[in-house]
Amino acid sequence: MFTVYVLHSPLHNQIYVGYTADLQQRFLSHNELATKGHTIKYRPWVIAHTEVFKSKSETLKREKELKSQQGRKFIWNLVHEINKV
Repeated sequence: MFTVYVLHSPLHNQIYVGYTADLQQRFLSHNELATKGHTIKYRPWVIAHTEVFKSKSETLKREKELKSQQGRKFIWNLVHEINKV
């Protein structure tokens, strides 16, 4: 199983889209373990959205969709709805 995930940094108002086979470990890496990479400067992250797929090819397709202009619009709408609650 693979997960496409969206992270949001409320402090910096940034989003990040990625995929993994181990969401818990990957989230820990983004927030605590990683010592380099794009996400470290926007910590702390929260998980804003996830979608689970059986195959890696489906996962990569959805990740690409979420990284598109329409996908980013979808994500920002989700983030704004989450922040209203």
